Amino acid sequence: MTSTIDQMRERLSVLEPHVIDITDESALHAGHVGARSGGGHYRMAIVSPRFAGMATMARHRLVYDALGLLMRHEIHALSITAKTPEEI
Repeated sequence: MTSTIDQMRERLSVLEPHVIDITDESALHAGHVGARSGGGHYRMAIVSPRFAGMATMARHRLVYDALGLLMRHEIHALSITAKTPEEI
């Protein structure tokens, strides 16, 4: 079975990322309601030309849309840093 991070990377490939760094921080939230239900806590940095001209919230929506149903079960919390290649 593929890991949640592998599934995230696969789904985010539609955004044509130049860089994608995902860290599982679930262990830091042990005992938290979301952790007890099985959803993980993740931190992500993603660089994609698809974010050009978008505000932060629109970039986050694009990421959430790409992740789809993972956001309902496998992912409880996600901290996103989303930039274009020109912004790094």
